[in-house]
Amino acid sequence: MTNSVYTATDFAQGFLETNPIAAFKSAIAAENQDLKRRFSPDRSPEDLLNEKARFIDKLLSASWTHFLGDAANKQALIATGGYGRGELFPHSDIDILIILDQSYSDAIQDRLSSFANFLWDIGLKPGLSTCFLDECVAFSSQDQTVFTSRLEMRLITGNEALFNQLKQEIINTPLWSSERFFLAKMEEQEQRYSKYHDTAYNLEPNIKEGPGGLRDIQIIGWVFKHHYKARSLKELINYGFLPKAEYDSLVASRDILWRLRFALHAQTNRGEDRLLFDYQRDLASLFGFVDKEGQPDVEQFMQFFFKTVVDIERLNEMLLQLLNERLISSKENLTPIPITANFSSIAGYLEVSSDDVFQKNPLALLEIFLLLQQSPSLKGIRASTIRLIRKSLPLIDDSYRRNKDANRLFIEILRQPRGITHQLKRMNRYGVLAAYLPDFANIVARMQYDLFHIYTVDEHTLFVIRNLRRFALDKHSEELPFCNNIFLLTPKPDVLYIAALFHDIAKGRGGDHSTLGETIARNFCQQHDLPAHDTKLITWLVRHHLLMSMTAQRKDISDPDVIHTFALQVGSIEYLNYLYLLTVADIRATNPSLWNAWKDALLKELYISTHKALHRGLHNPVARSERIEDNKKEAQDELLKLGISPTTIDSSWRHLSEDYFLRYSADEIAWHTIAIAACTETELPLVLLRPQTQRGSAEIFIYTRNEAQIFSICTATLDQLGLTILDARIITTADQYVLNSFQVLEQSGEAINDLHREIHICNALREGLTSKQVKVGKNIHKQSRQARHFPIETSITFLDDPTHQHTIIELVTTDRAGLLSTIGRAFVELNIQLYDAKITTIGSRAEDMFYITDRESSPVDDDSERQRIRDTILRHLAQAER
Repeated sequence: MTNSVYTATDFAQGFLETNPIAAFKSAIAAENQDLKRRFSPDRSPEDLLNEKARFIDKLLSASWTHFLGDAANKQALIATGGYGRGELFPHSDIDILIILDQSYSDAIQDRLSSFANFLWDIGLKPGLSTCFLDECVAFSSQDQTVFTSRLEMRLITGNEALFNQLKQEIINTPLWSSERFFLAKMEEQEQRYSKYHDTAYNLEPNIKEGPGGLRDIQIIGWVFKHHYKARSLKELINYGFLPKAEYDSLVASRDILWRLRFALHAQTNRGEDRLLFDYQRDLASLFGFVDKEGQPDVEQFMQFFFKTVVDIERLNEMLLQLLNERLISSKENLTPIPITANFSSIAGYLEVSSDDVFQKNPLALLEIFLLLQQSPSLKGIRASTIRLIRKSLPLIDDSYRRNKDANRLFIEILRQPRGITHQLKRMNRYGVLAAYLPDFANIVARMQYDLFHIYTVDEHTLFVIRNLRRFALDKHSEELPFCNNIFLLTPKPDVLYIAALFHDIAKGRGGDHSTLGETIARNFCQQHDLPAHDTKLITWLVRHHLLMSMTAQRKDISDPDVIHTFALQVGSIEYLNYLYLLTVADIRATNPSLWNAWKDALLKELYISTHKALHRGLHNPVARSERIEDNKKEAQDELLKLGISPTTIDSSWRHLSEDYFLRYSADEIAWHTIAIAACTETELPLVLLRPQTQRGSAEIFIYTRNEAQIFSICTATLDQLGLTILDARIITTADQYVLNSFQVLEQSGEAINDLHREIHICNALREGLTSKQVKVGKNIHKQSRQARHFPIETSITFLDDPTHQHTIIELVTTDRAGLLSTIGRAFVELNIQLYDAKITTIGSRAEDMFYITDRESSPVDDDSERQRIRDTILRHLAQAER
């Protein structure tokens, strides 16, 4: 076979070659290579898609004739789905249907099996179904997905009469009424959207299946073509569904997705439809994006993609609504029912009373969303009015934004008891939010290129507001009851929503987005005449929206001094309530998979401790000595109740430092004391595990003679066991025993809930500490596929401890398997004592803090010694990467 334009004769000749499979594989590879060579990211690949379909037609026709022989013309070989439409991407599956003639026999079955096997052998991945005509009709009548695939079938070769009969039975006979088919496709789309969290703004979106993807366009086509027996989407213009300009926009958006999908197939050499991190940078370059100041090429590329799919999502909403009116609604339902002077209701959707409503009264561009909130029976905005809103966006100019009536309407939307999230999302989708808040326009479809933020900034912002709204609703109270209870204490929920709206509004501008956002929020509050108290609270929340999460995750919140400092920053219980709710909503909207019982308990503990401090009074803080004595007394009372004698308690505690009684709760102290008292010297190391603590994690407690490599052995073992270390507390007694605690979760974020797993973890740790080495084995701690695309530049900073007892090392680097054990080995080489560790992982970013001293238990103040520590840690990290 030649490598030019393939004909049916070329393929027929291919079966005469010594190795037909190799010949056909070579032909397919050559065709794909030729398509890839001719593909341009600047042009629609429609011709290339059609050409690939024709190429496969010829290949299948020759193969059909070769394997079926004299039975080839009695059966029908039919293309369905995208292949049936003639839209075949380089590595798409080949969907084909074989309709059998009544003369079918076992001999034909053998030939068909050989035919199918050959297609697999040459790498075509056929989606193949075989049935008799009556079976095909029956399947199509029972299953809408089967029926859908038959709507676009096309005869490749074989029995034309059989194909025409099938076409008559399926397409021209109403197996599915227009209404029933429409409702089935709506349910299918709803399920598909749910799979992608009802947002097109995912970090690794699916070009085909995601909201706003190619499937959204195909659903429009299927419903429209089924009802009107139309041959192409262009007939949407003729039937009055779209003006030509909007049809051109739909086709342009479809072509962008086609170009992206074609490029993905060409780049990956497989049927890949996901815009994974692995491919985004190369595609950004291919499509001509280059780095600009403050905006990398890949962020621009993804913003270009997101704006495309949002346009498709909006057109999908409009067209399906119009189809719903034509196919389902009765004429009575389409009779306008006046709502206000500007709006009527038609089939449950708001419609302008005349086409010049927005020109005559621009305030109606906001009023319409307020009406939807106040009238829950309304389903949305009618397609023609959505179109008019989009056309009228230029009316929202600077003078409009300064209009006090417009300001009042916008604040009124945020103060409604229902529909806030839905209407803000709708305002964003139609462009009204970006028009009214120009600063918000800067974050629309803006991707944050890291693993922590899985949504675009605008979508994340709206998810934060949604989460805050859920705190107010009884039906969601079981999710986070503590948040629901605190929400009841906030007199002005709209203050929370405004703070959420502005907390990330300055992302992508360079500089501290919290500080810049504070200024933007203040200007908004002053323009909208908010009370001075509300303005002060909103701007403070925007400025400090990261304060609580950073304090909880990076500082020792068992220390009264840390709580007092945080309480001073917060200042009042009112501010604490608002900040706590905003913090929880923000974390859960950033990346739901990163929210777990540990973070929930940590933030709750910080809230409760701070609430007590504020209630007690900032002028009267809890002294460390007071906290220590309280913990000791509470633990002692608990131990005495359990029958532990005062002598045993004193013996177990005699060498413990005050730091121990400060940093552990009474419950933990009692648990440790019982275990230590029952343990003899020969039984060391003592390793205990509690699968569920008050913080929602498992606690692993180790008591043994002090050895330099204990931290490294423990962390390496836990890492190999696939556990995520959330926190580490290291206590060394005066007589050189260590009490180490690790708070851990399974890598999935779940608690440890299997007894055999608990025993295995304890045994592995005990074995490692006894042998002074980590058992070599397969490390089941997996680094995510995405993490390698986000290398974090390693930085090591030395911080002074406010207590002047330790030196604090802050390490920022890429999270990886074995990171903590690598640091532990560096500390052993440096002869450093480790007293505490705060472990924080944000996506692929590790932000860990280590409290250290030298071997004489003194802080490390010498600059040259600090440099030696930095160099040693960097060397160990580099060696671990090899």
